[in-house]
Amino acid sequence: MKSVDKAARLFVCVAQKDEIGRDVAKALKQELKTQGLKTRLLDGEKRKVRVQTCNCLDLCKQCKKGAGAALIIYPEGVTYGDVRPRDAAEIVREHLGEGRVVKRLQLD
Repeated sequence: MKSVDKAARLFVCVAQKDEIGRDVAKALKQELKTQGLKTRLLDGEKRKVRVQTCNCLDLCKQCKKGAGAALIIYPEGVTYGDVRPRDAAEIVREHLGEGRVVKRLQLD
């Protein structure tokens, strides 16, 4: 029987008309590397952190149709909206590094 992949995942929507979602995903990957958080301790276990793109998270209405992308972080299930590449450092540092939700980007 295969073991369950217990990686933490950041799913980034890339269904915008421009490339902002792909740019956000690239910036998140870079920040994970820069801040040394490609693995993190979660529930007492070391887990890899993976950034993955997806076609649609169905969050456009909640994103207020801003210029940024939507993303969901699992296993927490926290959703962020209108995320831009410049927000990547803060999300990685605060959410993944310190365990604090970035309130200004969080969707209800």
